[in-house]
Amino acid sequence: MKIKAIIFGIISVIAGFIYFVQDVVSLFAQVVETTGQEVLVQQESYQYPKVGKNTPNQILGYTGHTLSYNNKTLLPNWVAYELTRKEAEGVLPRKDRFRQDPHVNGRQAEDTDYKHSGWDRGHMAPAGDMKWSSKAMDDTYYFTNICPQNRQLNGGDWKELEEQCRRWAIKYGKVYIVCGPIVGENKHGKLNGRVVIPDGFYKIVWYSTPKGEVVKGYVFNNPPKRKSTLDTRAPKPRPLESYVKPIAEIEKLTGIKFI
Repeated sequence: MKIKAIIFGIISVIAGFIYFVQDVVSLFAQVVETTGQEVLVQQESYQYPKVGKNTPNQILGYTGHTLSYNNKTLLPNWVAYELTRKEAEGVLPRKDRFRQDPHVNGRQAEDTDYKHSGWDRGHMAPAGDMKWSSKAMDDTYYFTNICPQNRQLNGGDWKELEEQCRRWAIKYGKVYIVCGPIVGENKHGKLNGRVVIPDGFYKIVWYSTPKGEVVKGYVFNNPPKRKSTLDTRAPKPRPLESYVKPIAEIEKLTGIKFI
């Protein structure tokens, strides 16, 4: 009887974990109203974002995020996670340690691909959102969560949206986020002939307000690195609202079904 009880307990824990992961990454269920470029949704079912049939799609679960890995582009297709108020208020120090994930099937990026390339190792699930757990933060440094990103974008408006998401989490209790690269026409080629450099990036954020549930999508261009290393001026910041795009447009750009 004790053995049966233990087995049943283990199965229950696994089932609970699977349901939790699906809850976190399924941000977009049934659309009930569209207002401009904001989408009010009713979260009734849980499913992963759907990539194309021919797109490599290895689902990997980490301490603080879940992602779909593409071993052809050596990028994530999407990265999704929940950020709560308590997590957004985490204070653990950041420790950079980029490395490969031993659980991945197939090829991965390497640190040498990025060195001296002029492109940042851009986090999709940011380390700054994982200051509540050293393991969660550590997991964001796997190359499965990293993309070649314009340095000014990485430290500019993309970072500002990350900070805004933390403000929303603190204000509204939690946010759900899914983000990733837009490969597009692959205008910038590949790092070291291996890692696809995205044409841009997307981020979709879901949060609950007193007026209802809101999903907002953002699209950022990923401009090529600056030719002059002497020009270190950051680009003029743009209002985050200027990056807002309809979810349907993001779906068209990525080939991923979010709703």
